[in-house]
Amino acid sequence: MILKQLRLSRHLSQEQLAILAGLSVRTIQRIENGHCTASLESLKSLAAALEVDINTLNAETFAMDKTSTHWQQLPTGLKWLFQFNILSLRPQRQVAVRVEFISQLSGFVFCLLGLVNEAALAGGLLLLANAWLFRLHIVLADRYQAWFEPEAEQTE
Repeated sequence: MILKQLRLSRHLSQEQLAILAGLSVRTIQRIENGHCTASLESLKSLAAALEVDINTLNAETFAMDKTSTHWQQLPTGLKWLFQFNILSLRPQRQVAVRVEFISQLSGFVFCLLGLVNEAALAGGLLLLANAWLFRLHIVLADRYQAWFEPEAEQTE
């Protein structure tokens, strides 16, 4: 079920979707994590709140319709993350933080090497720019609760 992707594409938190659909936040969490199968009534409520039909809600994959008003309303940075496939369907925060850290560390090292070699300076600046883009990725994904947390699924 693509409930989480649909919710995120509409800038809704789990709490906001729960209010719109008349369901509890816990129910939304369980459906998004796949811990329970949504009843027909819940599916109808969610479909109405998200302005989609039930078949769309039950789809296994998510493809953003770039001509839709929801796509047009997304922040430009978030559109870029989808466009360049940086924001995958199951992004993990710890992976993004790790890539950001490695990019920063490597960037600083290469910038220091840039005192000797211009090519190293250019590479260092590119790595620092990559670290900045991953920081943007982390901030946007935090804001829109776009992280996939496999540990949380296993503990419940």
